[in-house]
Amino acid sequence: MTHDVKSTAKLSLDGKEFDLPVYSPSVGPDVVDISKLYAQADVFTYDPGFTSTAACDSAITFIDGAKGELLYRGYPIDQLAEKSHFLEVCYLLLYGELPDAAKLTDFVQRVTRHTMLHDQMGHFFRGFRRDAHPMAIVCGVVGALSSFYHDSTDINDPEQREIASIRLIAKIPTITAWAYKYSIGQPFVYPQNDLDYASNFLNMCFAVPAEPYVVDPILSRAMDRIFTLHADHEQNASTSTVRLAGSSGANPFACIAAGVACLWGPAHGGANEAALSMLREIGTVDRIPEYIARAKDKSDPFRLMGFGHRVYKNFDPRAKVMKESADEVLALLGVENNPTLQVAKELERIALNDPYFIEKKLYPNVDFYSGIILDAMGFPTSMFTPIFALARTVGWIAQWKEMISDPTQKIGRPRQLYTGETFRDYVDVENR
Repeated sequence: MTHDVKSTAKLSLDGKEFDLPVYSPSVGPDVVDISKLYAQADVFTYDPGFTSTAACDSAITFIDGAKGELLYRGYPIDQLAEKSHFLEVCYLLLYGELPDAAKLTDFVQRVTRHTMLHDQMGHFFRGFRRDAHPMAIVCGVVGALSSFYHDSTDINDPEQREIASIRLIAKIPTITAWAYKYSIGQPFVYPQNDLDYASNFLNMCFAVPAEPYVVDPILSRAMDRIFTLHADHEQNASTSTVRLAGSSGANPFACIAAGVACLWGPAHGGANEAALSMLREIGTVDRIPEYIARAKDKSDPFRLMGFGHRVYKNFDPRAKVMKESADEVLALLGVENNPTLQVAKELERIALNDPYFIEKKLYPNVDFYSGIILDAMGFPTSMFTPIFALARTVGWIAQWKEMISDPTQKIGRPRQLYTGETFRDYVDVENR
């Protein structure tokens, strides 16, 4: 992609000066282009975690951490979560614009027609140990899709890329629900195409052949919001993993499986699970003051999980919407007999009113509320990250498609600051 140069930054090194182009994005901080620095100056830049490095052009998602702002294609996340629904958000992320009624109907129908899995894929699930973590199953089965759908693995064919995108969005709820069913020893429930996306997922998770199951619209709406709020989040670890895998020319199913694997890390996708584990560790409301005091004690390693955010230095915009859903779900299902949810509500009240938390901007984040909602619905913590992966799949696909379409994209090849041994001659074993 061609960029307009706003200005140049000068780098002085060993008596030489190098001019580095500076670009201005549509919104956000300016970017210094160092892509030719190695060729010109024979030096690398050093940026562990790439936290100060823009590795790509992207027009999909924007985050302003200071303002607490998240935009999908320019639309604020709170407006989308309030007025839209997940499949419409999927269309927006994939194609860049909100669809009209006809395009939305067509898109929903295309996704709905691909919800079933090839019947032989059931053998993949049964090949796992009965106590396998659902995330392990999701990762394996998503990767295995490429062995069944050979007609959508050619990344150079736009039509095949489109088919693969629809298939992944359609089938990931079925894969995730079946991973859950397998983990608890219940029979698989097939998708029902007369249900909306979120309701269909809940039905596949909680319905059983022995009796009818009707999805409550409040729970379906809450699940739809969870999907929407987690659909994309700029160049995070798993998204960067998908792009890096895709840069090698790997097929889309392999790239999304790579994203699932990265998301599995507790520092990334396991935050809501960690938040709920903390609530259970606290146990009862009367123990909250003890843990609040520990959180304020700098010498204590204890940290309140689900509060604050690495990117958002203000209130997480997703948390505002998720709090509404949490209140609705807890009002429906009740918290009176659930000590964990009682702890959550009291901890939330304290954090929103305590001067220490307000000053430090340690507000409850999206992981805090999503963990509460999923627990209240009846999901075990082992399912939290697979549900996150389900929601994030569309973001990964949108980012992957954008990367494939970028004529300037090349295979990822980060450099290093080498600190190992210098040249050494080999010594035969008898002389060591």
